[in-house]
Amino acid sequence: MALVSSLELLRKAQKEKYAVGAFNAENMEMVQAIVEAAVEMRAPVIIQTTPSTVAYASLAMFRAMVFAAANEADVPIALHLDHGDSLELCREAVGAKYTSVMYDGSKLSFEENINITKNVADFCRASAIQIEAELGTVGGKEDSHEVKSEDALYTNPMQAKEFAERTGVDSLAIAIGTAHGFYKGEPKLDFERLEEIHKVVSVPLVLHGASGVPDEAVKKSIGFGICKVNFATELRVAFTKGVNAILLNDNKVYDPKKYNKQGKEEVKKLVVNKIKLCGSNNKY
Repeated sequence: MALVSSLELLRKAQKEKYAVGAFNAENMEMVQAIVEAAVEMRAPVIIQTTPSTVAYASLAMFRAMVFAAANEADVPIALHLDHGDSLELCREAVGAKYTSVMYDGSKLSFEENINITKNVADFCRASAIQIEAELGTVGGKEDSHEVKSEDALYTNPMQAKEFAERTGVDSLAIAIGTAHGFYKGEPKLDFERLEEIHKVVSVPLVLHGASGVPDEAVKKSIGFGICKVNFATELRVAFTKGVNAILLNDNKVYDPKKYNKQGKEEVKKLVVNKIKLCGSNNKY
């Protein structure tokens, strides 16, 4: 199946009250694992790459890998630029035939974020590409983008409404207490804030920093309107766990196919579980 628009997937999820799992991939094996899990679970998925990932292997390389894997699948798969940090990178992703992009202006002032996001949205709309943006700052570290806990800002519901209307974005990532990376303690999500945002914002809402968030909290957030849930750190850990299981038990192994295969299997198991958590299994 050809790659599809993320917006198509999110609108269906919004209507039917589940979430689409969005999974960050770092290599071919992780792409394969995500797609295989999606096919097995009859679920839509969004495969994401961050600026550091595409700096490592290029937009064209990841687009080619995801396209090849999606072309052999019979469930819808989208390819998304996660945390695009400039208009230029977003333009490059559109040129590389990604099916959606995120512009992250969350560290800017409210008006600066609106102005640049609107420019990205106008460009994407002309190319029929979906755009996600972020309002409020999610704590933790994603690539080189780091927000200290004391600097994390929760999303204001009325600002979220104004932001979505003025920028024309297709989906909005909000800050309700999650963080990128793993947590030192159990995260406390502000569901009352999420409920208020859901009441006034019509576009699909996105939860970043879901790695390490308790399953019940993720399910509750979906019940309050989250339509896309991002998973990144847990996938990296799962892949490394699989590789280590081989290399630490046999230091004479030299064939990358052997240990990468085990890494792939660990990622696939994790993605299957996250698809179930999102309630997106058996939707296609």
